[in-house]
Amino acid sequence: MTVYFWIIKVLATTVGETAADLLNFRLGLGLGGTTVAMFVVLAIALFLQYRAPRYVPWRYWLVVVLVSIAGTLITDNLTDSFGVPLEVTTAVFAVALAVVFVWWYRSERTLSIHSITTRRRETFYWAAILVTFALGTAAGDLLAESLSLGYLVSAALVATVIAFIGLFHGLRVLGGVFAFWAAYVLTRPLGASLGDWVAQPADSGGLNLGTVGPSVVCLAAVVALVGYLTASSRDQIPA
Repeated sequence: MTVYFWIIKVLATTVGETAADLLNFRLGLGLGGTTVAMFVVLAIALFLQYRAPRYVPWRYWLVVVLVSIAGTLITDNLTDSFGVPLEVTTAVFAVALAVVFVWWYRSERTLSIHSITTRRRETFYWAAILVTFALGTAAGDLLAESLSLGYLVSAALVATVIAFIGLFHGLRVLGGVFAFWAAYVLTRPLGASLGDWVAQPADSGGLNLGTVGPSVVCLAAVVALVGYLTASSRDQIPA
């Protein structure tokens, strides 16, 4: 785990928030059609990821970006198309994530990402990632919109909690596995709040930059960092 991982993760979550809105309006397929199209693309990316015999940065991060978009669309479908309150979606996804973790641990006796050496463990991992993105989207919108904290305040609040997790892990109060997953879950509402803050109109508390510019900038940054990791192998453990 390097600092590059967390930078790319936050950028990927921001892309997921802005790109989901961009695709929804630009593809003209409607929210449901856009969701189906994105899950087809995600399935192809997962197929490529499962075929890789080892960690390949571009395959891994491609799946993360697509899962980020898919997770956003899942929450948007529930809240916008079916009218499910954000309080309910947040609670449901929190329970779903707990179920995935319990099932994973009962099956493999560990939740460490460093132990993912089989396809079954990788399947648990991606299931957890998908739920964390859906949960983070719902939680971020709940803080910013339902609780009226605003996007920037919500991002600052989540960032503060992540900083405390890092501090307590450094002081050895929190174990590595728990600290990783806690921070991973929280980076989603952080990225979602930042994405909404830069994209939403001023009367909604945003910077009114739209979805195209932020999506392109964040995606370009992800591509550049993944390219650097591919060339330098800074995030790879020697066999």
